[in-house]
Parts: sequence; structure tokens; C-alpha cells
Amino acid sequence: MLIGLCSDTHGDIEPLRAALAIFGRCGVEYIIHCGDVGGPAIFDEFVGRSFSFVWGNTDSADAATRAYLRTVNLDEPSEVPLRLELGGKRIAVYHGHERGFDTAAEKLNVDYIFHGHSHLQRDDHLGLVRIVNPGALHRARVKTVATLDLATDDLIFHEIEVL
Repeated sequence: MLIGLCSDTHGDIEPLRAALAIFGRCGVEYIIHCGDVGGPAIFDEFVGRSFSFVWGNTDSADAATRAYLRTVNLDEPSEVPLRLELGGKRIAVYHGHERGFDTAAEKLNVDYIFHGHSHLQRDDHLGLVRIVNPGALHRARVKTVATLDLATDDLIFHEIEVL
């Protein structure tokens, strides 16, 4: 299963659209947004897609935003971290600012931890846990997203160019 990872759009729609085009060309089956989404215009781009996200430290998880998500049939995260099982792999998704994030790899029984927040790419292993930050689509010198093949563990970072 090929998944797409993105983070830190902060409402910047053009880089997100470029990222979604890359995901489409690569054959991504599921997209995970690691927080700091930036509002309804960004969420609109995920309508009809297999998609999960977490709230970032700049996101507004207020009643109006939650009501909006229900109207477009997008599920808000139910827990921190968001736990997923995709392609037979156990995944925890954080934004990266949450309490417990720094020790998650030691405490959680997962194969992967995905996060954003720092606006920097990351691909590390802590024991058997692979920790990935796809980079950022806003306020980054080089805007990036990532694709990960859960069957082969192949991770590719993709640079986003917006004219």
C-alpha cells in the first residue's frame, strides 16, 4: 500500500494542490496530513479521498470547524496520537507539539510514527520504530511531501514546485 504524507500547509493551497498531483501520479492510496492544516479550503481538497489528519498547534478545532468537517464527510481525529492500521502496519500520527510525543517511540507498540511541526524532513529509526516527518508545504525553504510504500518500506521525499 502506497501512502502519501504531508504536513504544515497552514492554508497554503497551491503547494497542496501540487502535492496532490504528485500523489496522484505516484498512485497513492491513502493520504495522512500531520497537522497545521489551515482551514476549510485545505480540507476541501481531501473530500472524496482516503484521508486522515491530526490537529496542529495552529489549527482551530472549534465547533464551527468540526461542523464543517461533518458536512463534507471528513472524520476528525478521535485521539492523540491518531492510531491507524494500514497495509498491515501500525501507525501513530502526531503533529509534533503534543505531550508525550518525545517519548512515543519508546512507549507505543507501532511500526511508524508520522509527524510534522518542525517544517523539516525527518527519517529516523528508534529501535524498531521508523519516525518520518514529510517536511512542510508552507514556510519551508524547500517544500516537500513524502510517499511511503508500506509493503517495501521505501520512503521517497518529493520537492514541491509552485509557480
